[in-house]
Amino acid sequence: MVLEPLLPVAALGRPALGRRRLIDGIRWRVRTGAPWRDLPPEYGPWQTVYGLFRLWQRAGTWHLLLTRLQARGDAAGLITREVNADSTICRAHQHAAAPP
Repeated sequence: MVLEPLLPVAALGRPALGRRRLIDGIRWRVRTGAPWRDLPPEYGPWQTVYGLFRLWQRAGTWHLLLTRLQARGDAAGLITREVNADSTICRAHQHAAAPP
């Protein structure tokens, strides 16, 4: 798994359901936009998946993961930077302007 070395170290305590399964559940939810309660059972209890999502959100883990993945891709030359200029013009009707 590409994310495995980038993930935070699991805290001691109860054994987790398996981070891969939980992360897949988070990915499913974000991809579909469905409510957390509609999470398919193969990803585990929705409360557990949501709890991990919120914990990492509050701790800034998602931002850190994105930054590290982007740095990795940039170092490998997988990210290209292009600048595009849009020349589209949006005209408003004369009555859309403020009165004189």
